[in-house]
Amino acid sequence: ACIFGYFVRDPRAYGVVEFDVEGKVISLEEKPSEPKSNFAVPGLYFYDNTVVEKAKSLKPSARGEYEITDLNKIYLAEGTLKVETFGRGFTWLDTGNCNSLLDASNFVSTIQNRQGFYISCIEEIAWRNGWISDSQLYDLGKNLDKTEYGQYIMSLKK
Repeated sequence: ACIFGYFVRDPRAYGVVEFDVEGKVISLEEKPSEPKSNFAVPGLYFYDNTVVEKAKSLKPSARGEYEITDLNKIYLAEGTLKVETFGRGFTWLDTGNCNSLLDASNFVSTIQNRQGFYISCIEEIAWRNGWISDSQLYDLGKNLDKTEYGQYIMSLKK
């Protein structure tokens, strides 16, 4: 399994990953009152095909919920959990409540309006990585040509 860690000022509202001095994961905790690190787990996970059986073994937490952190702890106990940290240049936007959703929306709007490119435009990502051709990119934009998004996609090739 692979999960991610993102440094935050106050990690108490998140799952938290703790590392030893060599950067190896040593613990995971869900919404701790006294976090062992400032690395929040942002909710992006990659699992192998054993995840379904592992998930079936979970029991509800004291909060009455099935916790993804408990699933990740199984992988940690097996020694098969990898954590990649997001460093400078990455932004993770939590949208768990209306205020953080508004903050995320304002952030995306500011970047897109100021810099003139879209955040997470999958067509652009595919094109820049060589997964689709110029003509495929244009055709994808053409399908949406009555929208600002479609116009943006078609403009990339220019």
